Order: sequence, then C-alpha cells, then structure tokens
Amino acid sequence: MKIGILTRGPKLYSTQRLVEAARERGHTVRNIDVLNCYMNITSSKPTVYYAKKGKREQLKFDALIPRIGASVTTYGTSVLRQFEVGNVYSINESIAITRSRDKLRAHQILARRGIGMPITGYANQADATEDLIEFVGGAPLIVKVINSSQGKGVLLAETNKAAESLINAFRELDTEFLVQEFIKEAGGSDIRCFVLGDKVIAAMQRSAKEGEFRSNLHMGGSAKLIKLKPEERKLAVKAAKAMGLDLAGVDIVRSERGPLVLEVNSSPGLEGIEGATGKDIAGAIIEYIEEDSQKGPNKAKGKG
Repeated sequence: MKIGILTRGPKLYSTQRLVEAARERGHTVRNIDVLNCYMNITSSKPTVYYAKKGKREQLKFDALIPRIGASVTTYGTSVLRQFEVGNVYSINESIAITRSRDKLRAHQILARRGIGMPITGYANQADATEDLIEFVGGAPLIVKVINSSQGKGVLLAETNKAAESLINAFRELDTEFLVQEFIKEAGGSDIRCFVLGDKVIAAMQRSAKEGEFRSNLHMGGSAKLIKLKPEERKLAVKAAKAMGLDLAGVDIVRSERGPLVLEVNSSPGLEGIEGATGKDIAGAIIEYIEEDSQKGPNKAKGKG
C-alpha cells in the first residue's frame, strides 16, 4: 500500500513510529505537510497537489493517517476532505476530527449519546457567571478554552471568587470557554484509553506532578500501565464511536458515580502509551488499516 501521513511534525515520535511500522510491513509511506497542499475542486477529477522547493506533484495514496495539529485543523481537514472526495481511505474522517476538536460540540454529542462526563456549562455573552458556577457545583472548578490541547488553556479555579474572575476575563477577551466540574476524588489522575476500531488496545494511568492538577504528559505528568474495568472499556469505545473515530485517545476519570469521559482525542500520541504499556501501538494501527481499508472507502461514522 501507499500510505500518506498528514503531519507537520515528521520528527515527532508518533510520526516516526508510524513510518517505521508501515515500512516494516512492506508499505510505501510518506509524510505530507498539509500546508504545502492545494486542491483542484471539481466533480469530474478531484485532486490534491503538493508544492515544495519549487516542484509540484499530484498526490495519490491508498490510505491516509491524519496527524493534523490543532493549530491547522481547518485547513488540514479541508485537505483530508478533498482526498475523501476522491474516495481515498482515511483511518479517521475529516468530519470526525472536526467534531472531536470542537470541545463544545464534542460534549454535546457525548451528552446526546448518554455518555457520562463531568457536568459542563457554556455561555457566550450572557451575564451568566453565577449560574455557570452553580451548574457545576461551585469551586473548585475547571475553566477550559474550547480550542485547547495538551492541557494548555485549562485552568483550575479554587474559589468561587477566582472562578468569577476567570470567567469574566475570558468573556472580555471574547474567548470561547467551558466551565466544568472538578472531580476531586480523581486526585489529579486520569486514564488514557487507546481505542482502535471496536477495542481498547492499551491503557495507561496518567498522574499530575506535585502542585499540578493536569495529568497531561506534556505538563510533566507521569504514566503507568493500568488494568481497565469492563465498564471503562465499554465507555471508551462508545465515546470514540460517538465521534465517528476509529483511532482515538479517550481520556476518562474515575469518579464516585462511575467513569466519566473528559475528552476524545483524534490524534493521540504514541510515545507515552507505548512506553507505559510496552505494546507496539504503531504496528497495530498499520495492521488495522490493512484490514479496514479493504472494506472500501470511508464509511459514514457517527452523527452530530
């Protein structure tokens, strides 16, 4: 197969592992910077071109692995969508990626599917600061920028007064945000479930470093192997499917009322999960693509 990886980070661990795994299984693989792509949008012959160092070429692939960074989501998914118009298989569809990247939309989809998650509030210009704080049970609470990633733009307000200040400051900056219940009993830990198809193929517990509430590895958190409960596996797969993702990192937290979904990530990193579990996640992804791509071009997955 000829596999394209849509990425702006060819030197990142995840990208390098996917290239390595694809080549080990006999495939031709190439990294493509989406910002160097441009499109000819026509119903008769939809095409994607690549321009680099003064050279132009038409891109043709049998399968795609989108590793589109949050900062280029709009253009990156447009490029992916053009490949989809030409019936090129992608492990994750463009619509599923945009669903998961929009935190408000993602929470609404999860809520529609009856998937447990922390209580979440949202408002735009309405003078609803007190109501938002009350919705989530008061401080401590989380204020989360809608387009945040890797723990950035996620803030903890330890008192109602601090929460009011944060909410009002974000509103004055015209920044979209969510207000979310803080799960105290989690103790600064969450669980990353790596979903591939209909299964959780690996899981790790991430714990925040001392003095930090965010467990993201990019924020200095640590990771270790963890055994999931059956209901946690089921919840992670259900959340990924709600987004329409075949490949996802589903972050859940253990609470007094059961497991809750924090986030569904369409481009989960491989370094932490492979290091914590010792599993060949990159190889599993390539093997899945080999099998799933034979079912034909992209399936309609999820709604919302």
